Amino acid sequence: MARKMLSDGELNNAAAAEEATETHYDFDLFVIGAGSGGVRAARFSANNGAKVGICELPFHPISSEEIGGVGGTCVIRGCVPKKILVYGATYGGELETDEILRLNNIYKRLLANAAVKLYEGEGRIVGPNEVEVRQIDGTKISYTAKHILIATGSRAQKPNIPGHELAITSDEALSLEDFPKRAIVLGGGYIAVEFASIWRGMGATVDLFFRKELPLRGFDDEMRALVARNLEGRGINLHPQTSLAEDLLFISTTGRIPNTKRLNLEAVGVELDQAGAVKVDEYSRTNIPSIWAVGDATNRINLTPVALMEATCFANTVFGGKPTKADYTNVACAVFCIPPLAVVGLSEEEAVEKAAGDILVFTSGFNPMKNTISGRQEKTLMKLIVDEKTDKGIAIALKCGATKAQFDSTVGIHPSSAEEFVTMRTVTRCIAYKAKPQTSL
Repeated sequence: MARKMLSDGELNNAAAAEEATETHYDFDLFVIGAGSGGVRAARFSANNGAKVGICELPFHPISSEEIGGVGGTCVIRGCVPKKILVYGATYGGELETDEILRLNNIYKRLLANAAVKLYEGEGRIVGPNEVEVRQIDGTKISYTAKHILIATGSRAQKPNIPGHELAITSDEALSLEDFPKRAIVLGGGYIAVEFASIWRGMGATVDLFFRKELPLRGFDDEMRALVARNLEGRGINLHPQTSLAEDLLFISTTGRIPNTKRLNLEAVGVELDQAGAVKVDEYSRTNIPSIWAVGDATNRINLTPVALMEATCFANTVFGGKPTKADYTNVACAVFCIPPLAVVGLSEEEAVEKAAGDILVFTSGFNPMKNTISGRQEKTLMKLIVDEKTDKGIAIALKCGATKAQFDSTVGIHPSSAEEFVTMRTVTRCIAYKAKPQTSL
């Protein structure tokens, strides 16, 4: 994905060269896409003195190539409505809509307070320094900008299998008028297990189909197995190593694709990868010096906090006089299945593969207090992976480099699950280091 990397000095020299050949533009920055990353980049750039314009498609809960909304996927059809449904299935419908509209208006106010000019319409790049916005009435207006930022995110897709025309995506799943009595979910990723949990919690019969032996490919295997057991314990019917081949009404959660198709990028010369993601360097700059990209459109780590980080680094680099690279080490993520899963750092499998010494694994499994009261037999598992040589946590991503001894010396909050992380004293297992075979050139 990465393009040619520029040093801090080279970036400053490039900026100086641009100033020397200053041209009048309508904006210092024009952002296409007003999701989390786009809004953050616009606001922070404006706070650094830039004149900023931003465009976003008209609001709608279900996105398409012609509708979207300020706030983007996370606010309108992703993390926020999904978490609301997890909180309370019985009142989720009305509350979800009200909260989305409230946040949509908050994002608009944030832009207005930062003096960012918002245009409602579809943006496409027609030159290195020119954006064309097609407004709701069909009219097209062009704006020039010294810098253009692509922050259009990603979109749900359906698999090319028989019956795919009968499927719905996670967008539609959040906007159903009638609650399904039976739900078939295709996919084993975090969106799949989250929707399976939500619908089962609302009382639906849920069948989850996925291709691997366990859901959540890429996560720690021990945690994946626990999630599978908990899903089954909740009454979800799991179908591992299975795909759908019949004409069924189902929800497809088989991944997302970068939302770049209608941006006219190939015509301008912006390089894309095979998935349609924008190729960028460590500063989020494309091969066209005036065009940049952040968030899911670049397909790096597709999480809202990562998009916010990239947007902040962009604003610091381009308008803050402080060239800043995004730091992707130890990014935490959560899966809001019921019960939820949160991870950070390396899985046990990754730790064994990358470590240069023995690995110590500490685990604590217990029935949380709320389950003992309700009588539900549903275990919580906490896991700490430690490099024996350095005593530093590998799966606990503390950038300060906290050691296991420092965890042990910390007084926990009682009674809480977090307390378990500072009371693990006995090694569950030690994984002996095995030297990797040398490869000859």
